[in-house]
Amino acid sequence: MDLRTIDLNLLVVFDAMMDCRSVTRAGEMVGLSQPAMSAAVARLRALFDDPLFVRSGAEMKPTPRALELAEPIKRVTEMIRCEVLQRSGFVPATTDRIFTILTPDIGEIHFLPRLLEHFAREAPSAHLRTIAKPRLAAAEALESGAASLAIGYFPDLQKAGFYQQKLFDNPHVCIVRRGHPTVGPGMTLDEYLAASHAVVHPDGREHVFEQFLQERGLRRKVLVEMSHFMSLLPVIESSDLVAAVPRDLADVCSRYADLHILDIPLEVPVIAVHQFWHSRFHKDPANAWLRGVVRSLFSQDGGEAGTGARP
Repeated sequence: MDLRTIDLNLLVVFDAMMDCRSVTRAGEMVGLSQPAMSAAVARLRALFDDPLFVRSGAEMKPTPRALELAEPIKRVTEMIRCEVLQRSGFVPATTDRIFTILTPDIGEIHFLPRLLEHFAREAPSAHLRTIAKPRLAAAEALESGAASLAIGYFPDLQKAGFYQQKLFDNPHVCIVRRGHPTVGPGMTLDEYLAASHAVVHPDGREHVFEQFLQERGLRRKVLVEMSHFMSLLPVIESSDLVAAVPRDLADVCSRYADLHILDIPLEVPVIAVHQFWHSRFHKDPANAWLRGVVRSLFSQDGGEAGTGARP
């Protein structure tokens, strides 16, 4: 018997006949009229080359062949109903799933400690992994499933096929060591431009603040350029350099070094930090759980998810 020629709906009909022993009642159970149910029973008989159900008094009694088929067909229909058609649940407390988040090093600093604390309580067997990729590779990572979420500033993901949810605004500030010989509680624009600066240029990332200065023709005295924000911590603490960094990074750095945080004497751009995910995984229970955790831990306003353009 070729499985491709079998109408699996007939197995549901068989199951109903075994339960009801009546064409009329079985038809009501599966939503078929009596003529349609009788036709389905006739097809079952032809399929298995056996009468299957024979009238005996007020009932349709199963034949020996039907009794042989009853248990395996019940297993098949239950499996389809419970394992194929029923959406699988996701239980954080028992999952051992690996969750991969695409975020730059600054994102690791800001997001990982609180995420790990939450995972330890709610999903102790789950694994959390972060990866960093050039911004042009972020879309492919989300679409392929190599990353569950991207968290940070990803303007290229504000397009069709991707959902986004704003978490918070991240302004730029200055950090200097406490006791800096020339920088006090505040700086004028002239003092800021005249200071010696350390600048971070992450590979493959958008340099929003640098572009802002260039567009306005503002030039600083840059003495050192680096690829990673965390390299700033020992550099700023042990020198008289000034660095412009996102506020969340400044707050973290100030917890580990004796630094002073200052406003930049410019109306600098504010970076809107979002979480992004691909439409392929919008209905995935595990992905939805992770998005909910990120939103609850880091969202300032609890904004609803939207799309850069319709997926």
